[in-house]
Amino acid sequence: MQAEKVSILIPSYNTGKYVQESIESALNQTFTNLEIIVVDDGSTDNSLEQIRKFSDRIKIITKKNGGTSSALNTGIKEMSGDWFK
Repeated sequence: MQAEKVSILIPSYNTGKYVQESIESALNQTFTNLEIIVVDDGSTDNSLEQIRKFSDRIKIITKKNGGTSSALNTGIKEMSGDWFK
C-alpha cells in the first residue's frame, strides 16, 4: 500500500536569493510520495529564472502578485496531494 501523497507548496515573491535552497530542501526529503508546487506571485527579480532550473521535477505556477495567501490558495487549488505543507 502506497503512503498518502503530500504536496509541498512554496510561495515565491522576489525570493531569487533563497528559492533555490527551498526547492532543493523539498526535493531532498526522504519521503518520496510527494509533489512540489512553486507559485511565483509576480516576482520582479530573478526568482522565476531560479525556479525554472527545476522545471523537470516540480510544478511551476505563475500569477499576478496577490500576496502570500493568494499564492498559497492558488497552490492548494492545483495540488493533487492528500496533505500539504
